[in-house]
Order: sequence, then C-alpha cells, then structure tokens
Amino acid sequence: MPPDNEADYEVGYGKPPRHTRFKKGRSGNPRGRPNGSKNLSTLLSETLSESVIVAENGGRRTISKRRAIITQLVNRSAKGDLRAAKILLDILQEIERRTEPASAETSFGPADEKTIAQLKARFYGKK
Repeated sequence: MPPDNEADYEVGYGKPPRHTRFKKGRSGNPRGRPNGSKNLSTLLSETLSESVIVAENGGRRTISKRRAIITQLVNRSAKGDLRAAKILLDILQEIERRTEPASAETSFGPADEKTIAQLKARFYGKK
C-alpha cells in the first residue's frame, strides 16, 4: 500500500480512507461460519447415507438408512396405512413432476390462450 498522502488520494464513494480499510491477512468477517462446518442439507444427506443392519427373510443385511426408510414406507402403505400411502403418493407425484417436461398441449389453459390471442392481436395490429 502506498504511503498515506491525503493530497493525492480522494476519499469518496467506494474509496474509503486508507486507515479504515481491511488489513491484509485479516478476514472481513472474523466470527463468521467456521471452516469445515456443514449445512443442514449436507448433514441430512450424510446421515441418510449411513448404513444400518436390518433383518430380512431370516437373514441380516446392511443397507442405507435412506433405503430402510423407503422400504418401511412402501411396506406400511401396502398394509393399508393411509398416512404412509399419502406420503408415498406425494413423493411419486413430485418425482414425476420433475422428470416429465410440460407438454405444449397441457401447459396453457383457456385463460392463457385468450391472453396469448390478445397479445398477438396487439402485436400484429389486428382486433
């Protein structure tokens, strides 16, 4: 940093006085998030990926917690648990919504078609 010569340095918007700027090697947010700390989504993903031992068909098997949760959900909904069935159907609908692109026929309703027709008429100068 050049020496503090007030004569050749204009203080103003975006140009703070040199003595008040951040010092080299010092963070602008010293008490911010510590290095290595994880957010909620990372913690959840790691926890769901952990292994558990389950008893299936008289034997023991190691599967992830994520798979165990889904297996229990499917089994409970197959036994007639309405709450589990609703959760499972909601998950399936969300997956289908993400994977299927909206088709041209179903993406516009009658109100949308009317608005599009009005915009076309305005653009082309017709009524």
